[in-house]
Amino acid sequence: MASRTRSFATIEPRFNAYIGDIVYATMTTVDARGRPRARVLIPVWEVVDGRPLGWLATYRTPVKAAHLAGNPHTTFSYWSPRQNAVSIDAVAEWVVDREIGRHVWDLYANGSPPGAGYDLGAFWKGVDDPKLHVLRLTPWRVQVIRGTDLHSVIWRDDLPG
Repeated sequence: MASRTRSFATIEPRFNAYIGDIVYATMTTVDARGRPRARVLIPVWEVVDGRPLGWLATYRTPVKAAHLAGNPHTTFSYWSPRQNAVSIDAVAEWVVDREIGRHVWDLYANGSPPGAGYDLGAFWKGVDDPKLHVLRLTPWRVQVIRGTDLHSVIWRDDLPG
């Protein structure tokens, strides 16, 4: 049984701890016929105005671009062998902005949350590399599950009242 919260701060410490420990997420998108595609990536996350906000430094592959053009909704799933898990339902949007690119580059370099991230320089020459693309991930639902007892808390952007 999952409990619900209106305040992301309620789950933020566990969210950060689990993502910082797990690091890799499975991102799922769907094609125009509703068929899912999963890929393993490393997004970074921050909290802005009390709400989670994610960023993904990535290659703009034809499949990913086509899927998100047809349906920008995506899910990121984190799981550890200890059964800790985080599920994030979000809307993804391509962002072309040098200042945001620099911000995202810094988030990856510093770990956001701590433990997550990596040196983007291993894949791209810098923030101006034309092969580097950024997705803004705006979550509308986040579920954090503690593996020891499967206690689950769900934050939703659209909880009533």
